Amino acid sequence: MVINKIVCQNRKARHDYLILDKYEAGMVLLGTEVKSLRLGNANLKDSYAKIRGGEVFLYNMHISPYPFAAHGNHHPLRTRKLLLHKGEIKRLTGKVEEKGQSLIPLQVYFKRGKAKVVLALAKGKRKYDKRQAIRKREEARELQREKRDAGKG
Repeated sequence: MVINKIVCQNRKARHDYLILDKYEAGMVLLGTEVKSLRLGNANLKDSYAKIRGGEVFLYNMHISPYPFAAHGNHHPLRTRKLLLHKGEIKRLTGKVEEKGQSLIPLQVYFKRGKAKVVLALAKGKRKYDKRQAIRKREEARELQREKRDAGKG
């Protein structure tokens, strides 16, 4: 996978959700949205994807208005269509209908000049799952510290 420029990432998604599968999707954008993305003016916080009528749409992704557009600028939070293969959409439709699974965007980037988004099929973590992940991370850090300090002494 050749990634030229990462525009934005959804770091909180990995904390709040258990990532089950990832899909790369193209985005249908307006010209001012592409120019604003190239400047890095996007945010994936609180965004999600839904399947409606056999098509996938991205909601609540914020792309700031392009500052140099005289007129015809886009609405920052407009719904954007995502481009996936028909088989992928059918597979996702079946999985999303299962209890507790949703589509969450993880990353927006440019690949060969085209804007792409990485969609994750995710399951929401419970509070105790989050605490368990934090505990494991802290234990790993402590182990690294002990190894580092043992090597010095």
